[in-house]
Amino acid sequence: MRGRIGGRGVPIAAQYQRIALISTARRSAEEYVAEDWSAVGKAIKARSRELGLRQRELAERSKISQAIVRELENHTVERRRSRRTLEALSVALEWHPGHLSAVLRGETPLRPGETGDPTDEILSRLESIQDHLQDITERLDTMSSRLEAVAARTDEQHR
Repeated sequence: MRGRIGGRGVPIAAQYQRIALISTARRSAEEYVAEDWSAVGKAIKARSRELGLRQRELAERSKISQAIVRELENHTVERRRSRRTLEALSVALEWHPGHLSAVLRGETPLRPGETGDPTDEILSRLESIQDHLQDITERLDTMSSRLEAVAARTDEQHR
């Protein structure tokens, strides 16, 4: 059966199949609303200024066209950019590769050296506990030495 949904001579089933594929590739309205491209532009602009980079230099570093850098910085064109574009810009701005993606989603970006792996926080806490235990051990050793000295003086006085 042939119809007129979107193309002449194209079977309706094929047209519906194409529409279904397009729809699954699209994201929900909530996901788009949650994206803050303005914040991405502000972050790029602020970091570029901080590093003393011009748009042209940022474009060269990131291998992204200067036009796209300008559009993102000034938030002039409302369209979704690829994850690779945001990663390339993040790295060129000396940030974690996922920095601008986090800004886009309204999340706190990772600091340099962080991987986003939940075990990083656990390891960090364990290191902190080790440091505290080392400090406690040193204090106990000092107290023990002092007690031994006091005990030795007391023994000498009672003899």
